[in-house]
Order: sequence, then C-alpha cells, then structure tokens
Amino acid sequence: MSKIAILTSVHSIFDVRIFHKQAKSLVKAGYDVALLAQHDRNEIVDGVKFIALPKPRGRFQRMTGLMFRILRIAIKEKANVYHFHDPELIPVGLILKFFGAKVIYDVHECYPASIRKNEWLPPFMKGIVASIFDVFERVCYHFFDAVTTATEDIARRFRDDKVVIIHNYPVLHYAIDKTDNRSLDESRTVIYVGALSKTRGIGEIVQSLGYVDGRSKVRLKILGMFTEPDFEEEVRSIEHFSKVDFLGQIPHEEVYFHLSSADIGLVVLNPTPGYIKSMPVKMFEYMMTGLPVIASNFPLWKEIVEGNKCGLTVDPMNPQEIAEAIEYLLERPELMKKMGENGRKAVFEKYNWERESGKLLDSYIRVLTGS
Repeated sequence: MSKIAILTSVHSIFDVRIFHKQAKSLVKAGYDVALLAQHDRNEIVDGVKFIALPKPRGRFQRMTGLMFRILRIAIKEKANVYHFHDPELIPVGLILKFFGAKVIYDVHECYPASIRKNEWLPPFMKGIVASIFDVFERVCYHFFDAVTTATEDIARRFRDDKVVIIHNYPVLHYAIDKTDNRSLDESRTVIYVGALSKTRGIGEIVQSLGYVDGRSKVRLKILGMFTEPDFEEEVRSIEHFSKVDFLGQIPHEEVYFHLSSADIGLVVLNPTPGYIKSMPVKMFEYMMTGLPVIASNFPLWKEIVEGNKCGLTVDPMNPQEIAEAIEYLLERPELMKKMGENGRKAVFEKYNWERESGKLLDSYIRVLTGS
C-alpha cells in the first residue's frame, strides 16, 4: 500500500478540498493517507491519519518554525508521495525532492494576483513581492513531479504536461433534496456561504436588502466567518443588518441542510483579478442543492449560470441590481423551480467531484510509476 503525506500550514485540517475531497478519495482508493495540518490532537477521521500541528502565534512563526516542523515530520513519515497545498511550503517540497521523494504541488489560486491585493503588505511592496514570487514559483514547479490546479486559468501560468486541472466541484454524496421553507409569515431566505471579506461582496449583499420590497419579507442567511474584525464591524453597522441571520462557521456537512431550506444562493464577488476567472465551489453547491443562483456577471460565470439556465448574473458592485434580481426571481416561483432543476442536473452531469477524483487518482498513478 502506497503512503501519501498531505501537507498544509495554512488551511484547516477539515478543509473541503484537502480533507473531504482529496484525502477521502485517496483513502477510498486504497492509499495510506496522513494529513499534516493545524489541529488540537492526533487522530484518525474517516480513514485519514491526522498529524496535529500547533497553531502559530503569527505569520512569521508559521512561515519559519512551523515550516521546519512540517519538514521534520514529513521526512519521518517516509511517504511515497508528498502533496503540499501552500506556496510557503515550496522550500519544503524542494528539500523533499532533494531526498528523492515524489512531490505534488497543489495550486489553489493565482498567488501573484493574491499578493497584489493583499492588505498586510505596504502598497509600494505589493507589485515587487508579487513579481519576485511569480518568477520563484515558475522556476520551482519544474522540480516537482506534478502540479494540480483548481482552474484552467491557474494552469495557464505553468504550461507543462505535468499540470493536472482538478476542479473544486462539490461531492454528490452531500446532495440532498430541496425543501420548502415557507413559514407562517411567508418569509424568504437568500443565502451566502463562505469567507466574509470586502472583496467577496458581503457588504453589497447586505446593502441590497434595503432595496428589496419590504412586502417580500426577505432574510439573508450567512454561513461563514469574517476575515477582519474592522470589516465585520463595518458590515454589522449597515442599516439592514437586522434582516441577517448570521450563523458563523459551521461543519461542512451541515451547510447543505441550510442550503436545502433557502430560496436563492448568492455569489456576487467583486471583480478582482483573482475572482474573475475563478470557479467558486459555493456556486456549484447552490446548484447541486437546487437553488437558483445570483452571480457576478463575469464572462466565465455568465457562461456557467446563464449557459445552464440556472440563475441570473448582475453587476456585483451594484446593491440595487442585486436586489432587483432577488425580487425578479421571488416573483416567479415556477422559474425559480426550473432554474434549480437545471442547476442540479448540470452538477450531476458534469460539475461534480466524482468526475474530478478520477483525474486525481490518475495523476497519483503517473507520479508513482514515473509514467
């Protein structure tokens, strides 16, 4: 039995892509899988061996002390393949290659673009750091046995036959039927799932509630955590936050029960370089649950949403346009039902993890056999 060590210094040990999709799929395929990530104890969950890493006190400690700890544990594991998920672990990957290991680099996003919009760097440094990292990443990836990316746009940065695109589509195992959430007061629920930051559009979503006709009795349900305390305070101060049911971070399995009782799924991210060509999993989770989708009017998203006739696209920076889309759908229940069915059909036929997992397993076979 081949042994796999999955490494992350940044992501949660229960990260959906890393644990629920990749690690579980590898275990199901017969691999011995160890996952090194921040956690409070060593344990085995769904066949995956968790190796707990301490929570660092800050970014510097994470990128120095924690990185060396990961390297020591990784070498001790003597895995057949090491699969790492964070750009800051590129040096770890290179050292493991020096010792003759098989290494896969999983690229979740375009990191140079992310650096350019990062708030913790001084403005004059962003372009310089992004350019330096761009060159560094393009040189280093050649040494790895495979590179997996979440989208075609990310893959274009590497231009190599060792790159495998493994989309972050939802797992059909979690699909449940849409339910009717009508209550005695006939309220309706629009829902947002995911991290809460300024560029993810949650401010515009809350503002849009002020433009929705009060007779519609619309409430917004939010599942996720704010990335910045100051931004959370700003959003909570918006006049119509009283119409928000804020649930915070909840276990992945429970998300679908809330989706199943909602009416519309929102994914109106701001038009930043990192988002325009992204494929957010929340959009496909809404579709899988049978929710009509209101999404940003990016060309790729319009192709998915309007091409599959499963929702509407809007200017994500215009709260009034978001509100008009919400009202348009709520006034047309039969259209909402049909859009929900179309989205669900599209996910079951093409946008699902069960199809993508085959590409993951094929890439492991190629890495292990050297083919």
